[in-house]
Amino acid sequence: MKKQNKIYIVDVTNRDGVQTSRLGLAKLQKTMINIYLNEMGVCQSEFGFPVTRHETNYINANLELIRMGALKPIMLSGWIRAIRGDVEKACKMTRVENLNLSISTSDQMINGKFQGKYTRVDVIKEMVEAVHTAYRLGIKYVGVNAEDASRTHLDYLIKFARAAKKAGAQRIRYCDTLGYDDPFTIYERIKVLAEEVRLPIELHCHNDLGMVVACSIAGAKAAIDAGVDAYVNTTVNGMGERAGNADLVSTILAIKYSSGFNGRYILDERVKLSHAWKIAKYGSYAFGVPIPINQPGVGANAFAHESGIHADGALKDRRNYELYDFEELGRGEPELIETGRQITAGEYSGIKGFRNVYDKLEMKFKDEKEATKILELVRYANVHTQQPLTEDELRFIAKYPEIARKIFTMAP
Repeated sequence: MKKQNKIYIVDVTNRDGVQTSRLGLAKLQKTMINIYLNEMGVCQSEFGFPVTRHETNYINANLELIRMGALKPIMLSGWIRAIRGDVEKACKMTRVENLNLSISTSDQMINGKFQGKYTRVDVIKEMVEAVHTAYRLGIKYVGVNAEDASRTHLDYLIKFARAAKKAGAQRIRYCDTLGYDDPFTIYERIKVLAEEVRLPIELHCHNDLGMVVACSIAGAKAAIDAGVDAYVNTTVNGMGERAGNADLVSTILAIKYSSGFNGRYILDERVKLSHAWKIAKYGSYAFGVPIPINQPGVGANAFAHESGIHADGALKDRRNYELYDFEELGRGEPELIETGRQITAGEYSGIKGFRNVYDKLEMKFKDEKEATKILELVRYANVHTQQPLTEDELRFIAKYPEIARKIFTMAP
């Protein structure tokens, strides 16, 4: 029986999302994003930069969560440049097992960015050497990224991808780095690339022209039509450089409910849309950026009706004015806001108030020594995030104190 090709989600919040100018995430927050993505059934998180020293403890701690069975079945992959030195450094600094190797392929970047350092021939040579080095050093999964693929001459892009496949790359990531493509051009280019190379295609698109979700799913459609799997890059709430990346929830909704995809193109069955509300709210809190009121699925107005005709129609049958149900996204439960006395846990908490906070979470400590140990970590966590800790963050610290300790530790 012929294998049915599917669309998979690779979330890059912890790599591209955190590169957003003026914003970022603490390492605990990046860890929570990995946990939420895993709970949501997302197949892969590009979780950081293995050659960046302040990421080392966070990366190794999250890989330890995988080995402990606390973070699975999600794949955690690192992002580095497609040069031998970066591969060697990544393998020396971390225990990473999955890598995406990235190098620019357009003439614009070869001439304007490398400025004589590399030619087209050199780009392929460097990439191939990096792939071979990765496998020689024990890396299990290698994906190759063509940066600025949308402005790369198609013949050269095919040549680059074939060389990557021959070297052992398991996927080609087509990067619409500047959001230059439209849904029609990306479909045409991905269809030809996939047919010529016969390798799964990963779509990494940006929103500079406001078409990021449309381009992402058009590229995925092309890959499936060509007979290979598609992997769509997303970020929580669309966070990312400049105008952002493809929003995780919007992309899933588009695949599940748009007229051309519904029932025709299959999304990875592990994805649980019911976790959308939770991860979107956490992403908004962690980044400190409110969810736009008109954000698909999770915005405050996504299921709000005021116009007489619309309200009447929605009350008669929600399908009149709603494509999907709010319950599907994990929405609908009332949110309680404490308006009286509150005891919070922070960097200056004492043991009495701290124990009161954990008592409300119905978490107990075996003795005063254990409680004091966790309190000390909670203090560090508050310094680390500079925000009040969420209930899930507090639970994580109490459950995995040694992992938390590694995440909070940096040595300049």
